[in-house]
Amino acid sequence: MLLLYCKFIEAGKFKMSLYRNAVWLVKGLKEYTKSGFQNASKSFNASDLDVNISQRSFMITGANSGIGRATALAIAKKGGIVHIVCRNQERGEAALKALKEESGNENIYLHLLDLSKPREIKSFGENFKNSGRSLNVLINNAGVLGGDKREVTEDGLETTFATNTLGVHMLTQELLPVLENGEDPRVIIVSSGGMLVQKLDLSDLQFEKMSKFDATIAYAQTKRQEVVMASVYAKMYPKVHFSSMHPGWADTQGVQTSLPGFYNKMKDRLRTEDEGADTVVWLAISPAAVKYESGLFFQDRKPVPAHLPLAWTKSSSEEETKLIDLLNDVSKKF
Repeated sequence: MLLLYCKFIEAGKFKMSLYRNAVWLVKGLKEYTKSGFQNASKSFNASDLDVNISQRSFMITGANSGIGRATALAIAKKGGIVHIVCRNQERGEAALKALKEESGNENIYLHLLDLSKPREIKSFGENFKNSGRSLNVLINNAGVLGGDKREVTEDGLETTFATNTLGVHMLTQELLPVLENGEDPRVIIVSSGGMLVQKLDLSDLQFEKMSKFDATIAYAQTKRQEVVMASVYAKMYPKVHFSSMHPGWADTQGVQTSLPGFYNKMKDRLRTEDEGADTVVWLAISPAAVKYESGLFFQDRKPVPAHLPLAWTKSSSEEETKLIDLLNDVSKKF
């Protein structure tokens, strides 16, 4: 009887997974593509980005390529003080040089940090706090989508979780004291629409129970965690405006490398990096963005549901708070 029940549950999960993926794909083809952006942009208010940010400081992780670089360039062109955070020195220095040349802005600074390494994050946070520098906006953009096999860091952490979830949590926690001392502080987490097919799973944060490791599912689960984190942070830290967002399907080097099959099928329909970065920039600088309550999930400059209809992906507030508790427990080890 128990075996039959287990088979019933697994069959139910499989059917729900098929439903979620089907609904998500239809939604994606309509909304996440270049044409989706073009349709959405018809309602954009151009004056939202007509803001003087010359005295404001922005930190962007993963800013040497893709959406992170496009975001850094857009903010630099508007005169903001930009801190780019990269894990590779050579690529970081090349990005720094190019961003200064393309923007004409010399107030761009490079920081080297691997977000999969908790001790580095702790040290980086302490150094930044002690430097006396200000920070108005933190943009958690960096992320990884792994390969066919489950990989662990030198600290024994699964790499996707370490970078996309724990790294974002620790960096945000480390920099909150600086942000709270600034004017109009904001934290933006760049998530993914793929999270819509995942329900928060606290039982296997590091994907040790997967019978066969699936990098796409692991990535989507961490992106669900990021959306939950932004929502919980909003309640915990009312001085700061938090948001998470989905950039749509953009033509980035990361997509080309990590999802070659998807890229080859969709490359003519993908958004540009600038189009993918548009809502990140809007959330970072526009007064209109903070008129919405803190903790929402955004797409194309407007808040959107964080769950597909009838997909059974919602979690209780207790479960969502427990995620933060579990991340704090892991963080304390370092």
